[in-house]
Order: sequence, then C-alpha cells, then structure tokens
Amino acid sequence: MDAVVLAAGEGTRLRPLTSTRPKPMLPVAGKPILEWNLEALDCVGVKKAVIVVGYMREAIESYFGRKFRKVRLEYVEQKEQLGTANALSSARGMVKGEFIVLNGDLFITRKVLSSLIEAHGRHGAEVTMSLVEVREPRSFGIVEVSRGKVESLVEKPKRPKSNLANAGVYIFKEGIFEVIEGLKKSVRMEYELTDAIGRLIKDGVVYGCRNEEGQWIDVGLPWNLLDANEIVMKSVPLKMSKKATVEDYAVLKGSVNVGDGTVIRSGSYIEGPVYIGRDCVIGPNCYIRPHTVIMDGCKVGNAVEVKNSIIMPRTCVGHLSYVGDSIIGEGCNFGAGTKVANLRFDDGEVSIEVKQNMVMSGRRKFGVLMGDNVKTGINVSIMPGRSIYPNAYVDAGSVVKNTIYTE
Repeated sequence: MDAVVLAAGEGTRLRPLTSTRPKPMLPVAGKPILEWNLEALDCVGVKKAVIVVGYMREAIESYFGRKFRKVRLEYVEQKEQLGTANALSSARGMVKGEFIVLNGDLFITRKVLSSLIEAHGRHGAEVTMSLVEVREPRSFGIVEVSRGKVESLVEKPKRPKSNLANAGVYIFKEGIFEVIEGLKKSVRMEYELTDAIGRLIKDGVVYGCRNEEGQWIDVGLPWNLLDANEIVMKSVPLKMSKKATVEDYAVLKGSVNVGDGTVIRSGSYIEGPVYIGRDCVIGPNCYIRPHTVIMDGCKVGNAVEVKNSIIMPRTCVGHLSYVGDSIIGEGCNFGAGTKVANLRFDDGEVSIEVKQNMVMSGRRKFGVLMGDNVKTGINVSIMPGRSIYPNAYVDAGSVVKNTIYTE
C-alpha cells in the first residue's frame, strides 16, 4: 500500500516556532513529527510515501532524502495554499489502488494505522476514516456513526451531536481524485478534503475506525507539542549511549536517554523520562525534571532547572536560570539569571497569543514560546505564555510581558 502525507502548510498558529521550519519538522521526543509518522507507515508495510511539500520544502527533503527505512519517498509541491483537497490532488498519478492519507502535523502511532487498515478491509469500504474522541468537539470536524458507517461530518459545530472527531487519517481509493475535481471553493476560499468526504458520506461508502486515547494528537497549537512530548516519552524506551560520560555524583533516575558524546557533570540530578541528545554538556549542579527534551549540542549549566520543556539544538542555558513548560528554539542563549515564569499569580489558565489573538491553552502551567537564535541578557524575567520571535535580543533586566516580534 502507498501513502500520501500532506506536509505543505505554513503552520501559522505555531509561530514563532514555524517561522524558521515547517510544522512537520517540529520535534517530539527528539525527532520531527514527520519522522514518527514515517516510522508508523514503515511498521504497517507501506512501501512508498508521497510527501506533499510547500512551505520550506527544502528542510523536509534534505532531512529525509529519498528513502526512510524501507519506505521509498517521493515529493510533490503544492504550488499554492489552496486547501487539503488541492494538496491531495497534487499526488494524483503518483499512487495506485488503495492508499493511506494523513496530515503531516499529526502525531500518530502505528496502532492507528494498523487498526485503520483492518477496519477498511473488514468493511470493504470505499473510504475509511480514523476517528478520535475529543473533549472540545466544537474545535474539530465532528462525525456521527451508526454501525461503523459515517452518517455525517460537520466542521466545528456550534452544537455537536457527538464527541467523535475526524482524526485526519484516511484510506482512499483512486476515485477520490475525481470527487475532488468536482469541488468548489469553501468559505475559506480553499478546496477542502472534508467536502469531498461529505459527498461520499451521502453515497453511504464511508466507514469510521475509533482510536484509543493517547494514540493520536493533533499538533495544531503550541501546547499540543508538549502534550505529544509527554505521551511519547512515557512509552518510548530510552537508552544510555556507551559513548556518553556521566561523572561521579551525578544522579540519573528513571528512564533517561543520553546520546553520544554527551557529558553529565557532577552534581546533576536528572529525573526521567528525559531525552538528552548528542554532544551536550549538562551541569554541574543542575536539575532536569521529567518530560524534558534537550536536543543535540545544547549546554545546561550550573544552578539551572529545566522542567517539562523542549530545548532545540545548540541552545545554551548557561547558569542560574529556570525554564519550565516551555519550547525553546535552536541556537538560543540565556543570560545568567534568566527566569521563565510558568504559573499565574491567580493560579488561572495561561493564555497564549495565536495569530495575534489571545487563546486559552487549557494549561495551568505554560512558559515561553521562543523562536530560533534568541539572546537574553542577564536577569531577564519572562511572564507565562509569552512568545519571542526569532533573532530577538532581550535587554538585561527586562520583564517580558508581551510578545516580542522581529518579523
């Protein structure tokens, strides 16, 4: 079976993280989201995956090349951002028979795909779509199902009739391309894949497959990246490289991954699950708390505490700093005494700016979204839920209360 991965979108809701990388290249547990999905496709026997690229396509193509494990990779460009149906139509003629389609900004496990394939064969369906129970159905495309058959699909309903959402993973036959040809633009002036599915639902040929909790995460908003990271790190086995160095009096508890060439200095206290990549220097005398990812070439220095955060490659959190519930881009440098606040005084829900609107995160604790190559001076304080765009310089002693733009 072939597969098509839709990976062309700009991911504007995930800025500033996507200002310098495509959304499918955002890391979860030390690897890009797209890599996890290609692993899942490989595990269920997919031999060819067509990746629909667009925004910053070079980052995807240079990272993955022409083959991933046993999966042959081909690329096709969506020249204009005209919706998911338009993106899929870009792959016409490149896949044969029945094929999997998935959105490139999803984190899925191989169980999602194996269950979908099994259900598709059992029903002899024209289309099978993966479904997931959600807590906020008004934010998703919601379906109604009867005896396995999908009877309706409504995008972001004001009064949802169920909490079963379209998970963005499908099995189609080649006939879907003819259905797409007949679509008109939606109110968003895009060609929507869900409109094509809606037509097939009316024909009674669409079936659904429910997923278990924790098998699927839509990484559509910044805090979803931390959600995915927490879930993956609970289930993925981590390991200690024989080429890493752990000095005397460093303590590693639980599941801790340490990559080649990394040095854990004396006095470091690390509570797993934690992922530390290659060629890092950790410590001395620092505290790394659960669900933290520290990627290749990072430095975490004396008297630093990091909790439940993703720190991308070549970032330095030198000394006397705190980073909690945050996502930090590549090549950043924290001046001594930089503190990231992650909790409001009133203990309330933290809001985050998304496309210049403040959006409630559903999280009691959330720190900073920091783009690539940000530099902070000494004794900088960053308030909960703030964003700092790439290449910003934050003056010593500043209190960051609002988004810092550089674009």
